[in-house]
Amino acid sequence: MNPYASAHEAYTASAVMTAPPERLVVMLYDGAIRFLGQGAVALREGDRERARDRIRRAEAIVSELNLCLDMSHGEVPERLRSIYLFCKRQLLDANLHADADKLASVQRLLVPLRDAWDEASRIPRAEAA
Repeated sequence: MNPYASAHEAYTASAVMTAPPERLVVMLYDGAIRFLGQGAVALREGDRERARDRIRRAEAIVSELNLCLDMSHGEVPERLRSIYLFCKRQLLDANLHADADKLASVQRLLVPLRDAWDEASRIPRAEAA
């Protein structure tokens, strides 16, 4: 491993370990969106193995987002769960049929959610309480 890669991994690990929960959610969205883009590129290039790997990674992140929902907060987590389950079905279908357009549709759903979490994470904790 080159020194740059080691430094990047150390920085990423530090960022994750010190981030507040809201920022971790944004990081999860960022990862899913990145993997969806990479998967779509791989599908368009005919690299099914790489595409499957990236789709599985995005699916794992969507599953994590779904599992972390606190359903005691009413309608918002219920709606998010519906979105996440829809995304998982789309990802399964994209993987089965090598459909890059389905990956793009999931990406279009996740980007505004990511942006909303990003905005919410910038509100000072005292103000949010």
